[in-house]
Amino acid sequence: MRLKIIGSAAGGGFPQWNCNYRLSRAARTGMAGVHSRTQSSIAASVDGAAWVLFNTSPDIRQQIAQTPELQPAQDAPLRSTPIRAVVLTNADVDHVAGLLSLRERQPFAIYATTQVLATLEANSIFNVLDPALVPRRILPPAEELAICDADGHDTGVTVESFPVPGKIALYLEERSRPDANFSSDAGDTIGVRIGGAGSHGSVFYIPGCARIDAALRTRLADAACVLFDGTVYTDDEMIAAGVGQKTGARMGHLAISGDDGSIAGLAALRIGRRVFVHINNTNPVLDENSAEHASVKAAGWEVARDGMEMEF
Repeated sequence: MRLKIIGSAAGGGFPQWNCNYRLSRAARTGMAGVHSRTQSSIAASVDGAAWVLFNTSPDIRQQIAQTPELQPAQDAPLRSTPIRAVVLTNADVDHVAGLLSLRERQPFAIYATTQVLATLEANSIFNVLDPALVPRRILPPAEELAICDADGHDTGVTVESFPVPGKIALYLEERSRPDANFSSDAGDTIGVRIGGAGSHGSVFYIPGCARIDAALRTRLADAACVLFDGTVYTDDEMIAAGVGQKTGARMGHLAISGDDGSIAGLAALRIGRRVFVHINNTNPVLDENSAEHASVKAAGWEVARDGMEMEF
C-alpha cells in the first residue's frame, strides 16, 4: 500500500494567508529549512490507480495539481479522476471544505461517521455533490470496512475507524456559551487504521486528538506507522505567539511536548514510524533549524511535509 501526505499543515495552511508571525514570514521569504505546506490530507492506494483521500482540505485543487497520481491519466475519459472515495475524520472546515471543489459531477463515495454525515446533510451547500453520483456512506466504529467507489467496486483499501478525544467543529460551537470547551469523545473526531491487500502492518491516521488514553495506547501498540496530531508544540503556543487566545486543548489538540504531550504519551509503545501531521503555522517544529525540531527528531518522530510518501 502506498500513502502520500498531500497536506501536512493545520487549518489555514503554512504560511496562513493573513499570518505575519515569524514562521510565516520565514516561509514567504524562502528561508532555508522552512517549507510551505497545504492543509491536512493524505491519500492511499493499493494499486497506484485507485486512490482514497482522507479528508479534503480547501487546498485540494492545489494538492491535485502537485500530485500526478491524483490527476486524470492521459488515456482516461475527458472527465475522470483516480480519486474513488473520501474518508472524513471530522467535520472541521480544513477537512470538509475541499468537497465543494470536487463538485464537477464526478462519481466518488464519501465515508464518515453519522455525526459528520449529519453535519453535511444540514448544510445545503454540500448538495452540489449530487447523491446520485456521490453517495454518502456511514463509517461504522470498530469495524474493518472495505472502501468502495461510487458504483460499489472495491478500491482495495480498508479502514477501521475509532473515536478519539476531540471536539465538535468550530462552526458548530454555540456562541452563547463562550466558556464551554465543546469536547467530545463520542465520534465527532475519529482516528482510522488504514490497510489493504498486500500491506504490512497497521497504519494509523489521527490528525486530531485532544488526549491519549489507555484505549488509544492499546490500539497503537506495535503499529507499523502512526500519523499523529502535531498541531501545537506547547499548549499555550498561540497565546505566547500573540496570534490567538485559545490553548491547544481548547481547540481539541494535544501538545507535542511536556509530560502530558504526545511524545511522552506514546514513548513506551513499539511503533515502527512516528510522523506528526496537521501542524499549525505557529509550531516551531516547522523550522528545521530550531531546537524544537531537533527534539522531535531525537525522540524518534518525523515532521510531515507535503509530498512525503511511504509504503507498507
